[in-house]
Amino acid sequence: MQGSANLNLMIKAARKAGRSLVKDFREVENLQVSSKGPGDFVSKADREAERIIKEELMGGRPTYGWLGEETGGEEGADPTRRWIVDPLDGTTNFLHGLPHWAVSIALEHKGEIVAGVVFDAAKDEMFWAEKGAGAWMNDSRLRVSGRNKMIESIYATGIPFASGGTLPASLQDLARLMPVCAGVRRWGAAALDLAYVAAGRYDGYWERGIKPWDMAAGMILVKEAGGMVSAIREGDEPLVKGSIICGNQSLFEPFRKIIRGE
Repeated sequence: MQGSANLNLMIKAARKAGRSLVKDFREVENLQVSSKGPGDFVSKADREAERIIKEELMGGRPTYGWLGEETGGEEGADPTRRWIVDPLDGTTNFLHGLPHWAVSIALEHKGEIVAGVVFDAAKDEMFWAEKGAGAWMNDSRLRVSGRNKMIESIYATGIPFASGGTLPASLQDLARLMPVCAGVRRWGAAALDLAYVAAGRYDGYWERGIKPWDMAAGMILVKEAGGMVSAIREGDEPLVKGSIICGNQSLFEPFRKIIRGE
């Protein structure tokens, strides 16, 4: 596995946090869980994973900034670089014993994501990408799917829980998309949805109302695998507006038009 010093540091941190999470996942019924809101949980395992990642990354690059799901943001002495981290994407899956969750780590430089790691520790799949170096899963090069017919394609999304404000729009999206594609999946881990688009397992993915740490690493995976990424609304920036749509080049425009209701 070849990569820059920063990427190797990210992979090391993801693996270390992943080992800690796997250990707790095997004893999921004993986890100490506190509620952050309807359907949004944080566990002792989650907080410990972020502590491990922060210790590794900030120990190696103490001047970089930080944005983590659990610990928030910190300005770094170097204002041009920032780590963006979700220590456990798919927390609800984790707490229900579903082996579909991941560690997500991205590096931002001057407002652009330049490296990303998504580690599915339960399946030992390490997705990683660096600007100009392609996207990889373990030692295999990734490419987005080559499908060019909507009716043969599978898409992924996140459907809001409880009182999520984007639920009406999501239901309208599904009503337009499902009759013209092969299926829609909702697996509850945005970072893995994006990694699966990069791997050609999904043909596209979209979601509204998500946070930078949910999608930062996955965005560069899709781009480096030859895919297209944008916000759902024309002119918006995904990390700023919290919406994203991506897919392979052949189907991206028709897919985006359907989601936009054009």
